[in-house]
Amino acid sequence: MNARALAFVRPAWLGRTSTRVGVSIVLFWVVCAIAGAHGFLHDPYAADPLNALLPPSRDHAFGTDALGRDVLARVVAGARDILVIAPLATLIGTALGTLLGLAMGYWQGWLDDVLGRLVDATLALPLVIVALIVLAAVGSSNAAVIVVIGAVFAPIVARTVRAATLGEMHLDYVAAARLRGESAVSIMLVEILPNVLGPIVVEATVRLGYAIFTVATLSFLGFGIQPPSPDWGLAIAENYPLIAGGAWWTVAFDAIATASLVVGVNLVADGIRASLDA
Repeated sequence: MNARALAFVRPAWLGRTSTRVGVSIVLFWVVCAIAGAHGFLHDPYAADPLNALLPPSRDHAFGTDALGRDVLARVVAGARDILVIAPLATLIGTALGTLLGLAMGYWQGWLDDVLGRLVDATLALPLVIVALIVLAAVGSSNAAVIVVIGAVFAPIVARTVRAATLGEMHLDYVAAARLRGESAVSIMLVEILPNVLGPIVVEATVRLGYAIFTVATLSFLGFGIQPPSPDWGLAIAENYPLIAGGAWWTVAFDAIATASLVVGVNLVADGIRASLDA
């Protein structure tokens, strides 16, 4: 494994202020997800109709929603599902896309042509639309959302890995492995894969940001995480009509939470990319 394969783990990538900010944001929401799972603050599922739609106050820092549930508790607990579903979907998409990209870049020829056309056809369609169509057909569940988002992201990862693999194919260590009689699978997984890990990690981090946004979008449209989850996208969809009545707090904090997590992940991705380019 050469220096490029280890670039993404160098301490230097944490030297950027923006990267440290991104890591801090992500860690904050991870702590919130853990705290929410252990009933931190108010019960996020406990309805109190007599205290419905209270504005932010000392007792309810983020106010209450239409059912009297504490918005702060629901925002904290809402981090749990999205921080499970989005990373798992990203992991599936990255693993599948890496295998496809390695195969396309190594064998090239007709296999590259066939898989390349399939990848291009998939990428020609809006990814959220594809996910909506599939989920409408198979039904909405957390497992379905994970698999569908992972499958939708796989072609994007495959294209990146294919390009990185093509850059490695003519290097001496690949020729030496062939002369030693190593199998194609061994060359791809043992020789080439460690040397294209950098681009894969960057792509995975970028896809994670998109996965978070996609999960929230699908939940907002009713095809993602289902009630009574305090998921941020679902909470925005449920409370959006209340904005007209002045209850802005029922939507604003969930929207800010979603945006902040996506920004945090993207800052980490930028830091890793800058470390690789250095």
